[in-house]
Amino acid sequence: MRDRLPSLTGLRFWAAMVVVCYHLSRQAGELPWISDLTWYGRSGVTFFFVLSGFVLAWTYDGKSVPPVVFFWRRFARIWPLLAASVIASVSVWRFMGTDVSLRGVVATLGLVNSWTPVRHYRVGGNPAAWSLSNEAWFYLLFPLLLMLPLLRSARGRTWCAVALCIAPVAVWTSGALFDDPALRFWTLDYFPPTRTLQFVLGVVAGLAVKRGWRPPVGLPVATALVVAGHIALIPWSRAVPDSFWYSPYSASHLLSAPVFALLVAAAATADLQDRKTGLGAPWMIRLGHWSFAWYLFHEIVIRALLWHLGRPETQAGIIKFWLLTMAISLVVAAMAYQWVERPLERMLRRAGPGSRTAASHRSARASRGETVQPTAPPATSPSEK
Repeated sequence: MRDRLPSLTGLRFWAAMVVVCYHLSRQAGELPWISDLTWYGRSGVTFFFVLSGFVLAWTYDGKSVPPVVFFWRRFARIWPLLAASVIASVSVWRFMGTDVSLRGVVATLGLVNSWTPVRHYRVGGNPAAWSLSNEAWFYLLFPLLLMLPLLRSARGRTWCAVALCIAPVAVWTSGALFDDPALRFWTLDYFPPTRTLQFVLGVVAGLAVKRGWRPPVGLPVATALVVAGHIALIPWSRAVPDSFWYSPYSASHLLSAPVFALLVAAAATADLQDRKTGLGAPWMIRLGHWSFAWYLFHEIVIRALLWHLGRPETQAGIIKFWLLTMAISLVVAAMAYQWVERPLERMLRRAGPGSRTAASHRSARASRGETVQPTAPPATSPSEK
């Protein structure tokens, strides 16, 4: 059975594209049709949370890796690019003459910025980095999730999936209990335990597919369901202001996890069955590899261009601004991936626990008669993307 699912890498690019269009629509101006479909494109982050759980479960189900190795690999995967994006974000803000919260920068680099409702903590480094604070929380939970007896049987996973599809509805309707819109906004959109439901659903789907379950619909139908869900938000958004708890803003990312899990499972199944999806083409995989950097850097590019060029006032100007932003941010993402993300991840992994270098050092120390602390594998199987 193959252990790589190229279509999931291609999907990462389209999810990042939705997030980019969301920010462009709200900050630089709307384009017909595109902005209607992506006005709530922040749901792309929900997709990434589901995908993260799926890939982690798929990759390490049945394997035994010491927790310290898993956590180090996760750190090597996300933190170097996070640090680079924070440096870029703060530099642009300072060049624009905007004050920057030092505490916010520290919270962002410490991956704890989404744990507070105070806005300057969440955006003090790089506003897009709030999702990495959630990811860090997911990584801490992941080894424990795979130890749950409930996830070891098909029946247990089915009950978990049902509960994880119902629970977000209860979370969303709990918005009616908040008198303070800002507190509601943080609790439903940023608070890591709220978003954990999406990650765990991805884990359940990943385990199920890895152990033989196949989704009831194929990739075309799953894709159509995702698109239909975003189309349904258009009349809803025109009828209900985003400031209301029952608006489509929070609903779009709290209630979309089930269809995203179905989409990811369908794409993975297509790869396992050697069906062509178009998502696994070399150029799509390359764009998928750039998607993490694109997500972290695109809003910085939008901010810099708005400061330099101003907000466009005509449709032609908006189109030009969108195209310029897309081009520059993708080039920046490609360079960040090639020169920062991949080389630093490899360097840190080679230097950290679980690497061949570390193993050779332990072997050399043992041959000299020195005491070497064993790294016993845990009872579970943590994972990585």
